[in-house]
Amino acid sequence: MATLTIRNLDEKVKRKLQVRAAINGRSMEAEAREVLLGLVEDAPATVAQEEDLGTAIHKRFAALGGVELEIPPRQFSTRPVPTFD
Repeated sequence: MATLTIRNLDEKVKRKLQVRAAINGRSMEAEAREVLLGLVEDAPATVAQEEDLGTAIHKRFAALGGVELEIPPRQFSTRPVPTFD
């Protein structure tokens, strides 16, 4: 089991968690576990699905349209091929 420390928690939030824990007949720690578990389980599946950076960038800018670049014709060099003798 992991341990989690939450620093700088607003006093109002702590008090609400204490009240909620008392209403549910649990310790504050158990109540915090239940709240976190509920939030993680209810998270949309798309959040858990990871995608690579290129795909994420493409999705973000796809609505703006693409840019068609003109590819110049290939030019062959007249320079002699080096030999490594």
